[in-house]
Amino acid sequence: MLRSVRWAAAVAAGLLVAGCGGGSSGGGGDEGKTRSEQPSPSSHTSAALPSSLTSQKLDWGRCKATSDSAAPGGEWRCATLEVPLDWAKPDGKTIGLALIRAQASGGSGKRIGSLLFNFGGPGGSGISMMPYYATTVPTLRERYDLVSWDPRGVGASEGIRCRSDKDMRSAESIDATPDTAAEESAYFQDAAAFGQGCETAAGELIAHVSTTDTARDMDLMRQVLGDTKMHYFGISYGTELGGVYAHLFPKKVGRLILDAVVDPAADSVGHAKNQAQGFQRALDDYLKSTGQDPKQGSQKIVDLLEKLDTEPLATSSGRKLTQTLAVTGIVLPLYSQDSWPTLTSALQAAEDGDGSELLSLADQYNERDTSGHYGTSAHSQRVISCLDDKQRPTLAQTKRLLPEFEKISPVFGDFLGWDTAGWCHDWPVAGEYDTPEVSAPGSAPVLLVGNTGDPATPYEGARRMADELGKGVGVELTWKGEGHGAYGRGSDCVDSAVDGYLLDGTVPKDGKVCS
Repeated sequence: MLRSVRWAAAVAAGLLVAGCGGGSSGGGGDEGKTRSEQPSPSSHTSAALPSSLTSQKLDWGRCKATSDSAAPGGEWRCATLEVPLDWAKPDGKTIGLALIRAQASGGSGKRIGSLLFNFGGPGGSGISMMPYYATTVPTLRERYDLVSWDPRGVGASEGIRCRSDKDMRSAESIDATPDTAAEESAYFQDAAAFGQGCETAAGELIAHVSTTDTARDMDLMRQVLGDTKMHYFGISYGTELGGVYAHLFPKKVGRLILDAVVDPAADSVGHAKNQAQGFQRALDDYLKSTGQDPKQGSQKIVDLLEKLDTEPLATSSGRKLTQTLAVTGIVLPLYSQDSWPTLTSALQAAEDGDGSELLSLADQYNERDTSGHYGTSAHSQRVISCLDDKQRPTLAQTKRLLPEFEKISPVFGDFLGWDTAGWCHDWPVAGEYDTPEVSAPGSAPVLLVGNTGDPATPYEGARRMADELGKGVGVELTWKGEGHGAYGRGSDCVDSAVDGYLLDGTVPKDGKVCS
């Protein structure tokens, strides 16, 4: 999240970060084509898959270290699944997807099947996250093989890196809320350069990393793993992926859990408004917990950010804490209530003239290590979301939206409002849809878990996903909690409901609330 402010829809954002980049003031490449001229996501179907794909045998072996993560030990094994580059041509060129698996620990007599996990982003690495997250689901491990993967364009699966570490560091100086014509020019030039870098790095893959492509990959994965039904745990962006899968393959849906649900009815501007509301709501809750009035506390932060816009703070590293980096540093602790004391310390230090703590938090979010090397999640997130999102607000349209964003959130609104213009600016490939299609008539029940204090995916998204999935499919479970996601965060009520569905097939009552 170096220069724009699209924040990750990913679990454990400090570990699985999908950063930010440029956006749109009108677009380029194929952007001017109408929807009918673009390949329809739902039309990428129909040819029967060749047996070379459906009958492939996965060669499970020791996992290797990647450039961004160490090799997991223990019982984790990795393999490569071949999938079509272009799902409209299933017998054409293929690419490899990196998979990771730990087999069920309870023995074959108790095994239900494979349980696939996607941890969000888009752009988060399942290879890196799965061994970490598995420690929170030992009960599920007894009866499921725990499986995750790096989706196409991510990490070990043809991962895309759009610019060098040097260019990433240089982009830290770009103002994500430009105030002058010169700053606007720099903002959009940097956005366009990022897109050009992605096109150069990805080549033909840049047009084949959509959520629809990945949903089709999942169904091939299901077949090759030997499962008749798809059992799936999607978190954050992974809920959108799960909804798209249910739409495409309703009769293959087994037990689906969608936690921290993305609103499928929101377009890219609507999603930015949702995040502005969600992060401001979480910030207000944090401020109340410290005894501050939310309105006054927010204004104090706004004053700090305005000062940083012209006078970046010194840090112990010798780098400067800019306004954009400070906002990123504030965002990260809001993903987990356990991190709120860290935010208190960092804000106080910044008020005292030291930006080191907020900068450290921003670096964690941006996947920047102490040597100045960045992870690739920021690149993958943008490549995937800009292929998904058809909407391309112009600069003029965005400027008209800014007052509404600032009203929603005095702290985050300006940044997220500008992001609608910057995120997919002059992107080389047109977006596929305004909003994803997730209707799934005939599907088995899908359990949707919403957290009332969720900053990145506000809890209202669970209800909207239920409505979009259709009557009798979406089942909503609400937790009155804080942080991003609900399962495994200390609520026995939530955990028992999720475990009951995954392990026993027991569907909780729609509308159940856990306090």
